[in-house]
Amino acid sequence: MLRLSFLLTVILLAGCSSTPKGVDCPGEVATLYGQSLGHTEGRIFDLVNSFSVARDGVTLSSGALHSTDRFRYVPSGVTPEGFYAQRLSDKQFRLINPARNTMITWTCP
Repeated sequence: MLRLSFLLTVILLAGCSSTPKGVDCPGEVATLYGQSLGHTEGRIFDLVNSFSVARDGVTLSSGALHSTDRFRYVPSGVTPEGFYAQRLSDKQFRLINPARNTMITWTCP
């Protein structure tokens, strides 16, 4: 039991002490129906329960992502700006702007 407590303490300290490192990821801009509109690139900061995208000095945060069952449903949330944010996998992130009929899907290496 003491070993388990020590291990959990070390994991918590390691997780709390590190700052998120952003990863440059290529993205595809498309309509909601899947028609490609072009390509973009952004720096993704993966925070497990949320993510942020930075580009040209602007950062957009997904807010808290929720899913009742992560194996069956995509964790998603709504940004303060009104975009729909999704974590498709540990390497894929998506922002959807329904008002403009566009979505951007970033796939990180």
